Order: sequence, then C-alpha cells, then structure tokens
Amino acid sequence: MRKLPDYLIEDVEPPAAECDDDKCPWHGNISLRKKTLIGRVVSTKMTGTISVEISWLRYVPKYKRYERRRRKIHAHISPCLSVKEGDVVKIVEVRRLAKTVAFVTLGKLKKK
Repeated sequence: MRKLPDYLIEDVEPPAAECDDDKCPWHGNISLRKKTLIGRVVSTKMTGTISVEISWLRYVPKYKRYERRRRKIHAHISPCLSVKEGDVVKIVEVRRLAKTVAFVTLGKLKKK
C-alpha cells in the first residue's frame, strides 16, 4: 500500500481490499493535488465514477443572512472502496481523468 500524507488520511477509513487500478490513490501511482473536499454521495450509477454533493453556506450582506449553496462533483472511485449513496466521503483533486472527472475518492469518513 502506498504511503499517503497524514493530513489526507487522518479521518479516512483505509480500504480492506486490494486492487490493481492505476488511478487508485491507495494502490495506484496517480499524483494528488492539494484541494480536498468533503461531501455526500448522491449517485453511484456510473461505472468507476460517483457523484458527490458539496454544500456550504454563503453570507448575503444585503439581507444579513446566510444562503445554502451546493454543487455536484464527479469523482473516480476505485474497486477496492465500497461506497453507497448517502455516505460522507473525502475527495482529492488530481489531473483531469475525463471530461467531467478531476477528483478521486479517498474513502469514507470515520464515525466520530
């Protein structure tokens, strides 16, 4: 298993299975970038790709209130990870893998 930086994997469950995917952050040789996001899995219907919904609050000064914003991001998922809809996952930016895929899934977050 490849050694990932501690700041990336401190709250992620490592995979139990092995895989031979080159784009796997645990067993492959893809280089990771700095941007990490945490979101909820919305769809797992694509082959090798999941949709992750990222939500945040934005302050609106005119009304002195916050509004909710959200975005769906496609992320590559390796066969060694078992993720289903509704799970909270951590994704990391990588080089562009497809037209809409520029993130890879690290894994599910640990329960606190």
